Amino acid sequence: MSRAFVREPDADVAAAQDALPDRPISAHPNFVTATGLQLIDERLRGIAAERDAARARADAASLAALAREQRYWSARRGSAQVIEVAAAPDVIRFGATVTLALSSGARRTYRIVGEDEANPSTGTLSYVSPLAKQLLGRHVGDDVGLGEQHATVVALD
Repeated sequence: MSRAFVREPDADVAAAQDALPDRPISAHPNFVTATGLQLIDERLRGIAAERDAARARADAASLAALAREQRYWSARRGSAQVIEVAAAPDVIRFGATVTLALSSGARRTYRIVGEDEANPSTGTLSYVSPLAKQLLGRHVGDDVGLGEQHATVVALD
């Protein structure tokens, strides 16, 4: 049989055939700040643009990876629960910004946010992280254990 009569799969079909397993989705409620919801929406728009580019160059591997990302972020968008952040909280809660004075003399400031929004290197902690769990419900002046050190909550915004 001539190759002229054999249909080549298009890029989307090839990507579907080589589909990657789905990214795991947390069992915790998907609490997000308003900013976190905007970040999810931006990520979904970015994925759509990347998929268009990958389709144009018939890049099956990229399409498979982007399809996986699309499924993940669409699921996260669908389950997102926006939590309103209190303007002047009296207790540490979701969305609060907390400043800690460590026993070493250093100060650290963190904002407690949703899992997908968290990035400790930029000062955002997931509300399900061990440190955030220790902080939730605390007040200014409370002490918190941090391994061999301890910290005192010195500010709350």
